[in-house]
Amino acid sequence: MQNICKLWRLRVCIVLWLARFYANHMQFIAEITVISPSEIEVEGKRYACRIGRAGIATDKREGDLKTPVGRFLLRHCYYRPDRMPAPETGLATIALAPDDGWCDDAAHPLYNQHVKLPFAASHEKLWREDDVYDLIIPMGYNDDPITPGLGSAIFMHLMREDGVGTEGCVALKRSDLLALLPRLNAATQVIVPALLKA
Repeated sequence: MQNICKLWRLRVCIVLWLARFYANHMQFIAEITVISPSEIEVEGKRYACRIGRAGIATDKREGDLKTPVGRFLLRHCYYRPDRMPAPETGLATIALAPDDGWCDDAAHPLYNQHVKLPFAASHEKLWREDDVYDLIIPMGYNDDPITPGLGSAIFMHLMREDGVGTEGCVALKRSDLLALLPRLNAATQVIVPALLKA
């Protein structure tokens, strides 16, 4: 009986050590590269995605339905607490609420910023009936500094079930984004090159 207890304790110690080792040595993802309108590449592995319905733009404008070209840091992660627990991630997590929105009125001082509803100026509701915004990761586009009219609400979020492109964001399948989230942090960059494969 003593030998069984010792063996059990040894197994528990090994499992705990492995868990600590993994947590301390897990590599965060440095880059997520959009390689086509329907694929991203992460460390040599490809995942389905969708980008702006009108393609990409080196001169992004509000409402043009294009994904901006460039390198963009990930800011934080919003999630729907009524539909999922806070995800494991190296990003700061923020629980969404029904009164969360994002200003897309280029003439407003809060353009391309999170706002609380009701909000008189034009805005996007972040609390949606569908699941597209169950996870939202704002990408560091036009936010430091903000230039009115150059585009707002450029997020990484969930792909629509019908596979339609986005209004300028990068969308991934739920299972893929959840698998990547633990290895994403504020140093992870999304790269949208000027020349994409068709």
